[in-house]
Amino acid sequence: MAKPLVQIARITLALSLAGIVVVGCGRKGDLDRPSTPVEQQNVRKSQTAKKPPVAERPFVLDPLL
Repeated sequence: MAKPLVQIARITLALSLAGIVVVGCGRKGDLDRPSTPVEQQNVRKSQTAKKPPVAERPFVLDPLL
């Protein structure tokens, strides 16, 4: 009786850990208020040099987000 319970606990722990990792996926950037214009989103106020925008690359989990 104890062995199947330990196996279920391990599987549950592994799936929970995988879920936490997947939830952590996302875009890196500053938090913006919903009222922030699109041009100013994810732009730091101390940024002086303008860098060209990076092309958007598709990711496997994009449809889920």
